Amino acid sequence: MDDDADELLRRALLDSDGSVAVALRVGGLALCDALTVVFHGRRDLGTIQTYVAHGGRGAGSALAPDELLRVPCDLDLAEAADRQDAEHLYASQARAMRDALLAADTVLAVWREPLEDLIGADVTIDRSIALSARLPAARLMPVALVAPERRMTVTPVCGARTLAEGRPPLGIACAQQDVVRVYPLPDDPQRCLEDFLDLTAVHARALAEQLDHQAASVRRFLELSD
Repeated sequence: MDDDADELLRRALLDSDGSVAVALRVGGLALCDALTVVFHGRRDLGTIQTYVAHGGRGAGSALAPDELLRVPCDLDLAEAADRQDAEHLYASQARAMRDALLAADTVLAVWREPLEDLIGADVTIDRSIALSARLPAARLMPVALVAPERRMTVTPVCGARTLAEGRPPLGIACAQQDVVRVYPLPDDPQRCLEDFLDLTAVHARALAEQLDHQAASVRRFLELSD
């Protein structure tokens, strides 16, 4: 954790308006220049919510709502006995969030080459806050691999829990239209992608059979009026 994050924490704890934000810059990433984790706490919300934004933001930076990805891995400092203990818990939990981002970014970068090899097409990096793909779990970071020709999206996801429980459970979600599957982060990308492409092929065949069945039903119905 850098000195800027510690300074922001000091300022935040002295803030008297009941709403504070602490920023933590995360660098050394493979798929984007930097990310900033924003911990935002308000007394009326009862939680210290976690957001992730692009860029290395620091004190005084302004962020619009559409620049923030909500990540359901919140800080939990309730067990702190005093300010010093709270600072220790904050540092530990912020480190867990940083480590999760670094791990997910590294793994997603590894997935890119086998994905391109298997589909035989270029894969782009989508850094959008919002994705069109429907996912079964929350996104961890605003970075995804996208294969436009296959309408396929691959992105890190996480389980919802507080950072007091340590690094959140992570996975890589593969999505293609109505087919979605999440694979554990340590799994072999080649095996996961082969499994997912097999799954999408089975789904496509089942959908084609369903459409043929529906068309046959309509034809028979129309014949009744002949």
